[in-house]
Amino acid sequence: MTNPEAAISGAFMTKKKIRDSIQWTFLPLVASHTIILIASILLFSKSSTANTGQYPVNIAQSTQTTSSDATRAAAEQAYQKGKRLYEQRTAESQQQALKQFAEALPLYRTVGDRQSEANTLIYIGRIYSNLGDKQKALDYYTQSLPLYQQVGDKAGEGANLNSIGKIYLDLGERQKALDYYNQSLPLRRQVGNKAGEATTLTSIGAIYNLLGEQQKALDYYNQALPLTRQVADKGGEAITLSNIGKVYSDLGEQQKALDYYNQSLPLYRQVGNKGWEATALNNIGKAYNILGERQKALDYYSQALPLYQKVGNKGGEARLLYNIASLERDRGNLQAALSQVEKSIKIVEDLRTKISSQELRASYFATVQDYYQLQIDLLMQLHKKQSSTGYDALALQVSERARARSLLELLTEANADIRQGVEPKLLSQEVNLQQQLDALEQRRIQLLGGNDNKAQAQVIEKEIEALLEQYKQVQAQIRATSPRYAALTQPQPLSLKQIQQQVLDDNTLLLEYSLGETRSYLWAVTNKSITSYELPKRADIEAKVKKFRQAITDSFINNSPSIDALSQQILAPVAQQLGNKRLVVVSDGALQYVPFAALNSPNSQGSSYKPLLLKHEIITLPSASTVAILRGEQKERKSAPKRLLVLADPIFSRDDERLRGKVQVSRRMTPESNLDSLALKRASRDSEVSLARLPFTRKEAEAILSLIPISDRKQAFDFTASRTTATSKDLSQYQIIHFATHGILNSKHPELSGVVLSLFDNQGMPQNGFLRLHDVFNLNLQADLVVLSACQTGLGEEVKGEGLVGLTRGFMYAGSPRVVVSLWSVDDQATSELMKVFYQKMLQEGLKPAAALRAAQIEIWRTQNYAAPYYWAAFTLQGEWR
Repeated sequence: MTNPEAAISGAFMTKKKIRDSIQWTFLPLVASHTIILIASILLFSKSSTANTGQYPVNIAQSTQTTSSDATRAAAEQAYQKGKRLYEQRTAESQQQALKQFAEALPLYRTVGDRQSEANTLIYIGRIYSNLGDKQKALDYYTQSLPLYQQVGDKAGEGANLNSIGKIYLDLGERQKALDYYNQSLPLRRQVGNKAGEATTLTSIGAIYNLLGEQQKALDYYNQALPLTRQVADKGGEAITLSNIGKVYSDLGEQQKALDYYNQSLPLYRQVGNKGWEATALNNIGKAYNILGERQKALDYYSQALPLYQKVGNKGGEARLLYNIASLERDRGNLQAALSQVEKSIKIVEDLRTKISSQELRASYFATVQDYYQLQIDLLMQLHKKQSSTGYDALALQVSERARARSLLELLTEANADIRQGVEPKLLSQEVNLQQQLDALEQRRIQLLGGNDNKAQAQVIEKEIEALLEQYKQVQAQIRATSPRYAALTQPQPLSLKQIQQQVLDDNTLLLEYSLGETRSYLWAVTNKSITSYELPKRADIEAKVKKFRQAITDSFINNSPSIDALSQQILAPVAQQLGNKRLVVVSDGALQYVPFAALNSPNSQGSSYKPLLLKHEIITLPSASTVAILRGEQKERKSAPKRLLVLADPIFSRDDERLRGKVQVSRRMTPESNLDSLALKRASRDSEVSLARLPFTRKEAEAILSLIPISDRKQAFDFTASRTTATSKDLSQYQIIHFATHGILNSKHPELSGVVLSLFDNQGMPQNGFLRLHDVFNLNLQADLVVLSACQTGLGEEVKGEGLVGLTRGFMYAGSPRVVVSLWSVDDQATSELMKVFYQKMLQEGLKPAAALRAAQIEIWRTQNYAAPYYWAAFTLQGEWR
């Protein structure tokens, strides 16, 4: 946004001194030979003969200094050449600049010039960011940050933090971006960097605009604009004006948006930044398209495209191609639109593979879901015109391509031992960070009571967020450097034919939904056919889902018009195909929160409520392609030797009667202190969970265990229902693992979601009892089934394109092909009854888990006390049903 010199002002003092001292030459060999020659003259001069004993030392020092100066001069020469190439801002010049900076970097490190090393790293990061390789950019920015802190360069540190924030924003991590911008802003103000301050204010404004807080965004832009003009930062001024235009465009005031875009365009041209100029042209084109002036819009798009290509901005090029595709669709040119969006998605797929962090890969993918949605819409519109051409099958394939890609890759790598061949130091870092995260929770338990607890908790909260960030970066580095990971064939989503052959059978019907802004779609697929349907737009479906959820989670409602209304909207079109088939449901958006088992059957007659599960076994999947991966893993795996492990009825409270007679628990180490252990405190606070004892979980567990011979089972109750038990190697010995306890959902920080186990050991001392998502990913299971008989364990953070990111995928990664989870907080007694019947059907009658769950839910529904869907519909089976 600003001139690179201004962005890291004060960072080049060392180099200026170097330039002043060696202005007469940049040739290191000439410089060193000249100084050695002078030293030789001094050595043999008449005036030196009296002190000959000192000269060998002076010569050595001179030679060492000369060598260092020569290295520094070579570094400076490469660095300055790299800067000049960087400023040319073409794709070719950026690659050439990279070579120069790569030459300078080790030389600066050799001479210990931390300041110049940091500056070089920043430039390398900028180049990778400009070329669309955000992961590499982040890696270099992360290396430079501690160097700026080490040398005390506040200006460089502020610029660096802003750059990291920009990467996270580009990758869809808005909150992380805002955190870094808020760290950058006071530093830029502290050093009086007005241009940098304006840049950060504009960046913060952009986030608030994305969050829908347009007035707040304008407030930040209006602070930034006069600062850019005060220091004559034309580039920064142009960006701020352009961003103000974006706000008005989002508010529907296209003419006002154009006024600001047209002010920014000549400024971009004045500073010669072709990439920024392309963005301005793109924005102007989009505004004209919204105004209905298609040809004018296309003219601006056509000017922008070669500029993006010239500077190598792949992300900008993909966005522009998407805009052109949208325009062509609006003009009725479906084939032309399809051609453009296919080019856009090809770029996106390439950029996505360059991100080694699965979390960042998923968040980036969420930012481009509109591209896939447009491609689906175009194919389905072409299908309406030419129904026999197979466009609906291609649309289904795109739907699969847009779903749960990170999960597919995680499942593929799960058995690859990607840590083999990785540098031991990196693996040691990973283990160390895990231990530090656990130690923070133990520290929190040991905190003294008093007024300082809140402040101490805030300090630890910052610590754990920093550690989580480091932990994710180390995992990304492990993937980036792993020979095993590099050798993995990236899983490809299935085509229609592959789904029919590898996933479905004669008695199974796939229902896959895709919700769109203007219209949605449903594909009904058997192993021999595909039928597609157009549904209402996303907003209409989500409105009915909201009312459905309100009705279904009320324990007093057995039937409701809201239940039937949603069923009529999303199932009635396919009613004639349902028969009595098993239904495999791949949902989208708000539909992921819907237990299809509780929907009223669209074929039901009269006003009576007949839940869908009466005729159908129902399975939930993040994508159809997921099943193929799970089945492939199972083929290569031996079944665990023992049948069942149950963890139930942990101890949560100091007042629990099971603690009587144990070591007196200090008031300074109360369960409240345990809850204040950071992850558990934040997770329980965000999910509003109260950790009361669940008395019926013990009865549930005892009833389940009674169905299995003692030699083939293990029970972990009370103190042994602990995190230690849950993370032990013993888990790999069991085919079924059952957790009967509280589950905690943290949608803000999904890595802090988990299962709560005993918070006290058998001596009555507080302990870490929170099995977090990262703990689950590190398990090594041989299980056929994991049952999470706990609240909301089927939920998680909703990430567009990935679905609900939470415990389910953690246990699948750990080795279980199927997981039973719940979609809301469930009545303890009703759950106990449901689970007893579920295990009876499975263990005594030999039903498969999905069939057993259905039979149990029907039996509970038929009882008078638990007829309302609230009591039985929350539990769903996700994953393999065979």
